[in-house]
Amino acid sequence: MKYIPVVIVFGFIFFACSIKSSSQNISTSNTKINWEKFSFGADLSFVNEIEDYNGKYYDSGKQKDPFKIFSDYGANTIRVRLWNNPDWFKRLTGGKLYSELSDLEKTIRRAKENGMAVNLDLHYSDNWADPQKQVTPAAWQGLSLAVLKDSVYNYTLRVLNYLKSKNLTPEMIQVGNETNFGMLWPLGKVENNNYSAFAELLKSGIKAVRDFSAGSIIKPQIILHEAQLQTALDWAEAVISKNGVTDFDIIGLSHYSKWSTVNKMDSISLIISRLKKTYNKKVMIVEAAYPWTTDYADNYNNFINAEAEVAGYPISKEGQLKYMTDLTQAIINGGGCGIQYWEPAWITSSMPDQWGKGSSYENCTLFDFSGNVLPGMYYMRHVYKF
Repeated sequence: MKYIPVVIVFGFIFFACSIKSSSQNISTSNTKINWEKFSFGADLSFVNEIEDYNGKYYDSGKQKDPFKIFSDYGANTIRVRLWNNPDWFKRLTGGKLYSELSDLEKTIRRAKENGMAVNLDLHYSDNWADPQKQVTPAAWQGLSLAVLKDSVYNYTLRVLNYLKSKNLTPEMIQVGNETNFGMLWPLGKVENNNYSAFAELLKSGIKAVRDFSAGSIIKPQIILHEAQLQTALDWAEAVISKNGVTDFDIIGLSHYSKWSTVNKMDSISLIISRLKKTYNKKVMIVEAAYPWTTDYADNYNNFINAEAEVAGYPISKEGQLKYMTDLTQAIINGGGCGIQYWEPAWITSSMPDQWGKGSSYENCTLFDFSGNVLPGMYYMRHVYKF
């Protein structure tokens, strides 16, 4: 990294630098962008657990708090998931739980202590919720739709009130995670193109956030989350236009090249622009990633490998940086308001999960196999054209 002289632009001081590799020259700035202009986010939901299992993070050879590392490199937002009651952790950890309320509190506190906003991702499940599964929490199973709606409202409000009591109110909140086919199955599952029950559940969660905001200085922006760009327009039409879910702020999308049929940067910009203009909502990529290697740091198979490679972006340290930089510019070109990298700190450690030990994703993080910051981290400090 080579620094060049300080430049004064429009009354602000920018410390510009250049990251050089054999394939590119990325101009960067140490000036941090406010999250309300553009969210540079990192989902660090695993970090507390990784550190408990001896995972360590380094910057320039020195061990550092990963939250500080991300803040130092330009992150202005931390995304964190919440599961209702993940008791299944006990068989893996000997009793300690993660991604529940006390762990969430720790993560949000670390984020705010390092000057970052928070996107709270409510899964409304005891385990992973995604397009393939949206399992209703055990405590809510068997309820009628009316009672389930009431449970969603009360749970959402209770979580927010608890966080407010700790001075940890999130700036953003997702009412559901990757809800392509609804949430809280079977009652909230989208079948035969029927979104009505799902829409009612969304409205209950949204109402809880709005009621909370009426008495809060921080008023969380509400995100509704769909998993891929190729289906985003149809999903938005069904949810917003046909089922009247309109009282929210941001359309959140996942974008992983492995599962996407929309991988040209111009096409990504176009879909984001169409969503923004059609529905008068902000649009954010709330999950994204790109591999920097196809190698392994442990014996746990990785779930994103060579099949994720996009033409022009080799799976390499430099390729990861170029991909994330170009993707971010494509989002900006489409009028998008942010990008949040999914679990960029999920390095290998002795951490057990439901399928193995270590990491099934260490090749997609922003750290190398020794826990050192990779060049890809600099995508948050690139000088973008807004």
